[in-house]
Amino acid sequence: MGSPRLPGTPRLLRALNDRAALELLLSRGPLTRAQLGELTGLSKVTASQLVERLEERGLVTRVGEQAGGRGPNAQLYAVTPGSAHVIGAVVEADRVVASCADITGNVLGGAELSTKDTDEPVKVVHSAVVQAADNANADLSSVRRVVLGTPGLVDPSTGDITFAWNLPRWHRGLLAALREDLNTTVMFGNDVNLAAVAEAHEGAAKGVDDFVLIWAGGGMGLAVMLGGRLHEGSTGAAGEIGYLPVPGAPIPRDTYRRSKGAFQQVAGADAVRAVAREHGFRGSSAAEAVKAAIAAGTRGGPLLDELARRLALGVASTCVVLDPPLVVLAGEVGQAGGTALAERVQHEVAAITLVSPRVVATEVSGDPVLTGALRTALNAVRDEVFGSTVG
Repeated sequence: MGSPRLPGTPRLLRALNDRAALELLLSRGPLTRAQLGELTGLSKVTASQLVERLEERGLVTRVGEQAGGRGPNAQLYAVTPGSAHVIGAVVEADRVVASCADITGNVLGGAELSTKDTDEPVKVVHSAVVQAADNANADLSSVRRVVLGTPGLVDPSTGDITFAWNLPRWHRGLLAALREDLNTTVMFGNDVNLAAVAEAHEGAAKGVDDFVLIWAGGGMGLAVMLGGRLHEGSTGAAGEIGYLPVPGAPIPRDTYRRSKGAFQQVAGADAVRAVAREHGFRGSSAAEAVKAAIAAGTRGGPLLDELARRLALGVASTCVVLDPPLVVLAGEVGQAGGTALAERVQHEVAAITLVSPRVVATEVSGDPVLTGALRTALNAVRDEVFGSTVG
């Protein structure tokens, strides 16, 4: 009896070449067979075989011709957009927002549903996903992954939500129910972690392997990126920086009973609005109050100094442990504060610790959590689709 057949080197090389070609087509746009050969270092014959293989599998398609030179025009090829779709969604206390993109990352349609009149999470997510796919003219069967951004803890071992204080109906077992209902792969992702994914892909942390993102808004959150990978912790609680014991606020001892952690009390949106009022700035939200202070020029300086001092307590505590080269300030307050607030936080952290990371404001436009959810879904589906090109 012969030994079991193992994948041979030629097959592995074909798979690697196929993946490299697909990534090039995504990043560089339509290319000819000759251009793919040049960029991958493959011979003309091998590049032609590669394109034919990918075309047979429906992963690439002809999109035009490139004129020039003697002889017939060269065919241009691109990744077939509809070969797979993904859906990213953001779950908030009062609404669910979903977007559908094709495998190239092009967002085709979306949906927004209120959750105020329903207490059935599966029903509202189902409706948002179906509507987003419909509005994108995508068959639901082509949706290979749905990533839901949510506040609270996501258990790394099970993928389920274990704690979300402002989503009381979201609980263990919900993930399995959603997967069964939608008949596709569904993932939960912590909202701040997904914002960091977006920042790494297209924001202030692009090209940076190690950084932390501080989410300063209604809640305080932290995402840690090490070696280009998110660090979630053993229970998914890495980054729950709102519970960081810092000076200036009492430290609660009943963290699962809706009590606010010390850093949340000191630097959360409620605290920002209160401090802003003390300095003569008001707004319908913490972000509006911060924007008013920045618009006021020199007069707004003392408020920004105080906010930086408070934020620096959490940033410094994180940075003396991790020593990252970069800190990104995000969330409504971080975004509103911009460079003026970020530079003050950078100065304050350097003044009170031995580390001096660069502190910058977020550069992600649009909803960073939704962007991160789509990017996470795309990365996973591309691995699945592009990684199985050789039968």
